[in-house]
Amino acid sequence: MTAALAPAGLLDATGAALADHLAAHGPLPAADAAALAGSAGLTARGGLPAAGRIRSVAQAALTARRAPVVVADGVGGDPAGLGDRALLTRAPHLVLDGLALAGRTLGATTLALAAPADRLATVLRAVAERGDAVRLDVVVPPSPVGGRPTLVLDVETLARLALLARGCTGPAGARLVTRRWEAAGVPHADVVDADPGTRLADLLPLGGARAVLVGGGSGTWVPAAAARGLRLDGADLAAVGAHPGAVVLAALPGDRCGLLETARVVAALTGDPTGAPAGRCGPCADHLSRVAAALAATVPPPPGLLDDVAGRPGCGACRHADGAARLVAGALEVFADEVTAHRYGSCTATSWAPFLPVPAHVR
Repeated sequence: MTAALAPAGLLDATGAALADHLAAHGPLPAADAAALAGSAGLTARGGLPAAGRIRSVAQAALTARRAPVVVADGVGGDPAGLGDRALLTRAPHLVLDGLALAGRTLGATTLALAAPADRLATVLRAVAERGDAVRLDVVVPPSPVGGRPTLVLDVETLARLALLARGCTGPAGARLVTRRWEAAGVPHADVVDADPGTRLADLLPLGGARAVLVGGGSGTWVPAAAARGLRLDGADLAAVGAHPGAVVLAALPGDRCGLLETARVVAALTGDPTGAPAGRCGPCADHLSRVAAALAATVPPPPGLLDDVAGRPGCGACRHADGAARLVAGALEVFADEVTAHRYGSCTATSWAPFLPVPAHVR
């Protein structure tokens, strides 16, 4: 596989120290974050224009006559995604540059970075190396913070702002892509900075793969044969009912059961890492749990249960149920042979070890 990697990538620095960062990227120039994002067409996670979000908070701060807060979100990615982790552990200063840039543009007096505990050590070391005048908290804050106008941008968007300020434009729409595959029975995973014109076949080894999960836990399955000619571009993926989503690509090995893998992902959506139900509303606490069990079973599921969740978008207090609906709908179509096998009490898989990362309680 030969990935068309974006130039001036986010992960170019040879180390996480400030000296490594400056050697790779140089100092951060003064720039207007909204203007940079607007001219480059930069979109934040979720697809909304970053420039619009920055300007909206600027207007809110002006109206409220209160200094805004800027938050770098390093916790909102897909469980199977490694992009945020890679940035915070390998390129923390690029994230902090983007955070500082957005803060200066808005006149923020407080910056915050939300990060999981296992990534805090590198981030805290990076903060200590810097001489930024604006206070920076490493927390998991609410939004808005202290009732003030609050800009929340994911860490990748902020890191790309820092590159744009240095004149490193690269291909429009370049994204950090998490790749997961298996070779000779050994699982592999990494992160690459790829442009949207890259073919999936150049990003993942698809030989022997049964299907490709596009978009992580809120994405959908695409047959391996169909995935070969697809590009990472959103329009290309939409033609087969997929979307980039969390930009997680996983090539399911041919010896695995696609229904069981889907069941594990759906089960993970229903609770926290301890296995306790999410408890926010019925779709997660009850319906998705039953769907996960039905997908994994080697006996006929209750009539209509799987088709029911696949056709129920828009239910629930969050988007978990919608993501699960897309995932289940794709699984029912792509793994139709497995559905038939399960109805007769069998399974075509020869290995039942989890391929996708899921909490221990659903393995």
